[in-house]
Amino acid sequence: MAFDRSIRNLNPRASWAEIWHLWTVIVPRRSINGQLVYGRVWRRHDGRNWIYKKFVEYSDGEAA
Repeated sequence: MAFDRSIRNLNPRASWAEIWHLWTVIVPRRSINGQLVYGRVWRRHDGRNWIYKKFVEYSDGEAA
Protein backbone atom coordinates (compact mmCIF):
# COMPACT_ATOMS: atom_id res chain seq x y z
CA MET A 1 0.00 0.00 0.00
CA ALA A 2 1.49 3.35 -1.05
CA PHE A 3 1.24 6.50 1.04
CA ASP A 4 0.14 9.60 -0.87
CA ARG A 5 2.46 12.44 0.24
CA SER A 6 0.40 15.07 -1.56
CA ILE A 7 -2.16 15.02 1.26
CA ARG A 8 -1.13 17.81 3.62
CA ASN A 9 -3.74 17.54 6.32
CA LEU A 10 -6.32 14.86 7.07
CA ASN A 11 -8.45 17.34 9.05
CA PRO A 12 -9.02 20.32 6.76
CA ARG A 13 -9.99 23.58 8.44
CA ALA A 14 -13.57 24.72 8.26
CA SER A 15 -14.35 27.51 5.80
CA TRP A 16 -15.31 29.88 8.63
CA ALA A 17 -11.97 29.39 10.41
CA GLU A 18 -10.20 32.11 8.41
CA ILE A 19 -12.94 34.73 8.77
CA TRP A 20 -13.01 37.37 11.51
CA HIS A 21 -16.28 37.39 13.51
CA LEU A 22 -17.58 40.27 15.62
CA TRP A 23 -18.07 38.79 19.08
CA THR A 24 -19.44 40.16 22.36
CA VAL A 25 -17.31 39.15 25.34
CA ILE A 26 -18.50 39.20 28.96
CA VAL A 27 -15.71 38.99 31.53
CA PRO A 28 -16.80 37.14 34.68
CA ARG A 29 -15.86 39.93 37.07
CA ARG A 30 -17.31 43.25 38.03
CA SER A 31 -15.97 46.74 37.51
CA ILE A 32 -15.39 49.29 40.29
CA ASN A 33 -19.02 50.44 40.18
CA GLY A 34 -20.37 46.86 40.34
CA GLN A 35 -21.34 46.35 36.70
CA LEU A 36 -20.25 43.41 34.57
CA VAL A 37 -17.31 44.05 32.25
CA TYR A 38 -18.13 43.43 28.59
CA GLY A 39 -17.08 44.54 25.15
CA ARG A 40 -16.93 43.67 21.48
CA VAL A 41 -13.92 42.06 19.81
CA TRP A 42 -12.98 40.50 16.49
CA ARG A 43 -12.22 36.81 16.81
CA ARG A 44 -10.90 34.12 14.46
CA HIS A 45 -9.89 30.49 14.94
CA ASP A 46 -6.40 29.51 13.77
CA GLY A 47 -6.96 25.76 14.00
CA ARG A 48 -5.93 25.42 17.63
CA ASN A 49 -6.83 28.62 19.48
CA TRP A 50 -9.07 31.64 19.20
CA ILE A 51 -7.32 34.87 18.21
CA TYR A 52 -8.83 38.15 19.45
CA LYS A 53 -8.38 41.69 18.14
CA LYS A 54 -9.66 44.93 19.60
CA PHE A 55 -12.82 46.28 17.94
CA VAL A 56 -12.83 50.06 17.57
CA GLU A 57 -16.13 51.67 16.68
CA TYR A 58 -16.01 55.08 14.98
CA SER A 59 -18.78 57.61 14.62
CA ASP A 60 -19.66 58.84 11.11
CA GLY A 61 -17.56 62.01 11.43
CA GLU A 62 -14.41 60.24 12.68
CA ALA A 63 -14.28 57.61 9.94
CA ALA A 64 -13.59 60.10 7.15
